[in-house]
Amino acid sequence: MSDSSQAKKDQQHPQWSNDRPIVDALLAGEPTDYNLAELARLRMRYMGFPGARDIQSDLETLMQRWQLTETALYEKTCQLHATGQVYKNRKPEKEDWS
Repeated sequence: MSDSSQAKKDQQHPQWSNDRPIVDALLAGEPTDYNLAELARLRMRYMGFPGARDIQSDLETLMQRWQLTETALYEKTCQLHATGQVYKNRKPEKEDWS
């Protein structure tokens, strides 16, 4: 499939405008527990999505920069979520499962 036909089929993700600043902050940050949890959350959200190529590319860049495999990222974040401490200092907001 050519790049031009791929671009025509790409979709705009409904959370792109909310997620772009988060990805930018991750790119400027370090692999803290919170940032790892956000990376994992966004990787799951955009996995297989036909579009948002910029975010998908930046998430892959973070995986390489922080020397993570998919398995290592998910194991670490599962441990973090099991303790319930990842988002403890975050202001309560609506849940975001999309």
